Amino acid sequence: MQKITLKIDGMACGMCESHINDVIRKTFPVKKVTSSHSKGETVILAEQVPDEQKLRDVIGETGYRVLSFEAGPYEKKGWFGRGRR
Repeated sequence: MQKITLKIDGMACGMCESHINDVIRKTFPVKKVTSSHSKGETVILAEQVPDEQKLRDVIGETGYRVLSFEAGPYEKKGWFGRGRR
C-alpha cells in the first residue's frame, strides 16, 4: 500500500475537499482519499502510486493547484498494525 500526500492550494471549505476527493476517486483506483482545507492537504492510499502529472492535471482542471507531491509506503498505525510485516 502506498501513501501519497499532496499539498493543494485553493481549498477553502468542505465542498472544496469533496470536489477534490470526487475527482481523484473517479480518475484513479484508490483505496481511500481524504482532504483537509485547513491543512491544505490531500492524502491518498492506493496499491500503486498514481501518475504525478496526471494527478496534477486532473486537480488543476478543477481550479486547484498541487504545490507538492510526496509518495512512500504506508504503514498502518495503531493496535492492529503492530507486528505485521
